[in-house]
Amino acid sequence: MYSHLQERYSTRPPVNVGTLARMRAEGEKIACLTAYDASFAALIDEAGVDVVLVGDSLGMVIQGHGTTVPVTLDDVIYHCKAVSRGLYRPFLMADMPFMTYASREQALDNAVRLMQEGGAKMVKLEGGAGQVEIVEFLSGHDIPVCAHLGLKPQSVHKVGGFRVQGRDEAAAQQMIRDAKALESAGADIVLLECIPASLGKHLTEELQVPVIGIGAGPDTNGQILVLYDVLDITVGRKPRFSRNFVPGTNSPLEAIKAYVEAVKTRAYPAAEHCF
Repeated sequence: MYSHLQERYSTRPPVNVGTLARMRAEGEKIACLTAYDASFAALIDEAGVDVVLVGDSLGMVIQGHGTTVPVTLDDVIYHCKAVSRGLYRPFLMADMPFMTYASREQALDNAVRLMQEGGAKMVKLEGGAGQVEIVEFLSGHDIPVCAHLGLKPQSVHKVGGFRVQGRDEAAAQQMIRDAKALESAGADIVLLECIPASLGKHLTEELQVPVIGIGAGPDTNGQILVLYDVLDITVGRKPRFSRNFVPGTNSPLEAIKAYVEAVKTRAYPAAEHCF
């Protein structure tokens, strides 16, 4: 009945917010991956991944859209349910899709759905200082939040495409201010996407919460990639920060294990994956 007591003393206790904070403090890299179904989730769990994201990237790699904008809350809940059934140890995070957190009340209602119906343990939302009030409101209701800065795929039409962010000094300074404001508002994790490695390093040093990077250099507290990139399933041109981990392995499980090991040993990302 009291499963949390059994989990606490398990040889593989589930990862939680406290686990991630400890890993950051002890200098252990955090290995994260996206997932969209129970079968891959089970492999990811067995491979030793720490955090799993049911990302709105499913709009591109699962649904075939050109952006994440068409993804709905029901889409994410559906995939989150499936992924949650395949996980035991990894911490499950879910994206809040485009325009599902335009107000405090809407954000709270939708975050609750992601947790109660989808099984998520944390929600992720995109945005800078404009989302401080939302993050503070969710945090005030004990909802763990990951704040996403840098390239924000939901804003791709506003920013003019998938471009590296924070290259100039003014933009970098604004991102630093935004990150600190979101941390102060209660963000438990900050995710940085497609920014110069030097800025990723600086932000990681400035913040007290775990910082996860995707195309943000080697000095963040952890790394995340889209599972389909790791397994070389993605068709067409791939982002510079992605890496195919299939060569030299005999199965998808071995490829995922290779990714985890590369993150933990700091072999990934290398210079060619950075901006």
